[in-house]
Amino acid sequence: MGQRIGIIAGGGRFVPAAIHDFEKRGMTCVVAGIEWEASRRIARIASVFQWVKLGEPFRAASFFKENGADSVFMLGKVRPSAVFRAESLDRDSGRLLDSLKDQSATAILRAAVAFLESLGIKVLDPGPLLGPYLCEPGALTRSRLPEAAEADIAFGLPLARRLADWDIAQTLVVRRRAVVAVEGMDGTDATIRRGAKLAGAGFSVVKAGRTVQDMRLDVPAVGLDTVRAIVRAGGAALGLDAAKVVFFQKSEAVALADSHGLAIVARPAPGVEEAAVG
Repeated sequence: MGQRIGIIAGGGRFVPAAIHDFEKRGMTCVVAGIEWEASRRIARIASVFQWVKLGEPFRAASFFKENGADSVFMLGKVRPSAVFRAESLDRDSGRLLDSLKDQSATAILRAAVAFLESLGIKVLDPGPLLGPYLCEPGALTRSRLPEAAEADIAFGLPLARRLADWDIAQTLVVRRRAVVAVEGMDGTDATIRRGAKLAGAGFSVVKAGRTVQDMRLDVPAVGLDTVRAIVRAGGAALGLDAAKVVFFQKSEAVALADSHGLAIVARPAPGVEEAAVG
């Protein structure tokens, strides 16, 4: 039997693909899927699976302990709007939420991590597992980056990094060095569609991580669906924060991008050495 890993699975179509890859790599995945967030496909992929509601930390902790996983990591997103569904929170979770002065996504996730650890479940940094999915600086596609898109990415990535630090957004849609759309609670793909309606074809999408990224909390990620959304909306380029943004289903996404002339590049933050990250 391989390494036994506990996973709290949130939303994102890349999550089933990642868990499938972990299983193929010989790991035994013990997965608690968050109801209304995680894909139902995960139940067929993971070695051990159970649905839990967002506000059931005691049930999740018991599940992991019963299945030999006293350390876990989070994978995927929990929509900030999910906390507005009062029926998903038990009494203790509701009290925890009410006690927070800051109810941003990051603050809620930090509180959730502390609460789980108080129950004896250690929440790990998934960095070692996600390392192969990070991007080295440079071009990921054969498609050449248009000059206008290069300027848009150079303009947009520093802004995205700043907004990520403020816990406002990780993704921006940019056209002609102007921000057209900022990611909200609707998520990355919806932001791309909103931006495309305003900017028209030829826009660029940038996605960044925080200056100091706690990999346990809301890891910025893209995947095949992200690239598909940009292609369908007529985008010219996707710019990623090298060594900060996780890229799932990379080979399939790059092939799709090249078949439609979409350029994908990864750019390091200022002061970050352009070295291999994977």
